[in-house]
Amino acid sequence: MTKRVAVLMGGWGAERGVSLVSGGAAADALEEQGFAVERVDVTRDLAADLRATFGGEGPEVVFNALHGPFGEDGTVQGMLEIMGLPYTHSGVLASAACMHKQRAKAIMHDAGLPVPGGKMVPVGSFDGSHPLPVPYVVKPVGDGSSFGVHIVKSEADSGPHADLLEDSLFHGLALVEPFIPGRELTVACIGDEPLAVTEIIPTAGFYDYAAKYQAGGSRHVVPAELPEEITATCLDMAAQAARALGCRGVSRTDFRWDDENGVNGLFILEVNTQPGLTPTSLAPEQAAYKGMSFGDLVRWMVEDASCLR
Repeated sequence: MTKRVAVLMGGWGAERGVSLVSGGAAADALEEQGFAVERVDVTRDLAADLRATFGGEGPEVVFNALHGPFGEDGTVQGMLEIMGLPYTHSGVLASAACMHKQRAKAIMHDAGLPVPGGKMVPVGSFDGSHPLPVPYVVKPVGDGSSFGVHIVKSEADSGPHADLLEDSLFHGLALVEPFIPGRELTVACIGDEPLAVTEIIPTAGFYDYAAKYQAGGSRHVVPAELPEEITATCLDMAAQAARALGCRGVSRTDFRWDDENGVNGLFILEVNTQPGLTPTSLAPEQAAYKGMSFGDLVRWMVEDASCLR
């Protein structure tokens, strides 16, 4: 019997557009793999959305292609647990922890993994002065796709101002971290098995939303041209991070490497529990490098889906 798969996508957050592309690509590939698929543009009444699928039968498995708050922060995962529907990617706890960058950093730090320092700062206290020695980064505690990220590079630059930080992204709190110079690296994991190291080279500026999702916004080098020690360390750290945070399915660990300081210049920035599945996305590229087609990847994700009670 053909398995019924509902692909969750869209939603109402800032990453809606990315989610629609990810979900559409996953749905197309799952249909090619022989699954019965319904695309669900998620509303706040998820139970009704799912009950309406497959002529009222509902799905047997949920493929979660949502991104950002309400999609990968544990909230949708909790609802699916209550409904008893197996779903792809990480469970409630890992999703919530990874979405809150500072909590994820604390867990990784306790596991002995190198993460940047920094602190959370109430947005209302920003008055244009520098909250950390420059250079530093100001970003939302719980959002993705580089929305709201500000890099302050010199003393001559103004520090953050409360009225310039969008409340819908920051919700009253900002994460301020030292800026790690050097190269942008990432490792995707299937379960806790690392695939490869990719170096991301933005066409201009840093790896922001445009660099991530616009054609030609960045160049991806896979496998990254790195010393063997750095490659091995990245792969090992990504696996350790996935285990420490309890990630399931496909995840991606992002690094900065200050190549002037060898292995001591390597830091984990964050772990993404639902990396993108767009034409320019990194996890599918690494799976392809390891000989796993996009169809094979999404099939594996459906077969791996479960509740975590």
